[in-house]
Amino acid sequence: MKILIVDDETLALARLKRLLQEEGVDDIVECNHPIEAIKEVSKQSFNVAYLDISMPTMNGLELANTILEISPNIFIIFQTAYEEYALEAFQSGGVDYLLKPISNESVKNSLVKVEKYRSTPLDGSKKIMAKRGDKLYLIALDDIYYMKADLDEVNIKIKNTDACIRKKIGDMETLLKGKNFFRIHRSCIINVDKIKAMQSIEQSKLEISFDGIDDVVTSSKDGAKEFREYLNRRSL
Repeated sequence: MKILIVDDETLALARLKRLLQEEGVDDIVECNHPIEAIKEVSKQSFNVAYLDISMPTMNGLELANTILEISPNIFIIFQTAYEEYALEAFQSGGVDYLLKPISNESVKNSLVKVEKYRSTPLDGSKKIMAKRGDKLYLIALDDIYYMKADLDEVNIKIKNTDACIRKKIGDMETLLKGKNFFRIHRSCIINVDKIKAMQSIEQSKLEISFDGIDDVVTSSKDGAKEFREYLNRRSL
C-alpha cells in the first residue's frame, strides 16, 4: 500500500509516519505543503492520502478535491487537532477522520477500514465519494436516483441535491455491476428501485419518473428494449 501524508506541522508529520511504519507500511511519501502534495499525486499513484484539515494556503478539504480530480480512486483520511471539525460524513465508507494527537489504534483502524472497503463488493449501504462545489459527500448507493455523464464526470442525483464524481459512465456501470442499476442510455444509469412509473414514448423509448423527486429521464430506443428484457427476466 502506498500512502501520502500531508501536514504543515513537522512533528505531526513525523509522528504519523512513525505510526504507519509501526503498522507495517513502508511506502510513504511526506509533504508539508499542499502544492507539494499535488505535484506528488500528479507524478505517482497512491492508495491512501492522510490530509491535515488546517493548513495555510489550502486546507485539507480543498486539497482533497484537487487530489480527487487527479486520482479519483485515492482513499482520503482527514486529520485535525480540533474536535469541532469532526464531521460525521467522514467516519464511514472508504474514508476516516482522525483526531490529533493521533494514536496507534486510530491509525490501525483507519488502515483496516480502507482494506475492508477496497476488498468488499458494493451493496446498497456502501458509499461512494462525490463532490459538490468545495464539499465532499459520501453517498450511499441506495440514495442514488440516477447518474448522467457530463464530459469527463458523472453527475449523481440524490433526493435533495446532486454531486459529481470524476469517472466515466462506463466506469460507474462496471462499479455497479450486479446491483439493481441499469444503463438505459449511453449517458444515463438509473436505480431501478427508485422508479415510480414508466411510459412509452416515440420510437419505443421509455420515459421514467421516480419516487420522491420530479425529475424524468428518457431511455434510448435500444436501452428501452434491453430494460424491458431485464425486467422480464427479474419477474420470472
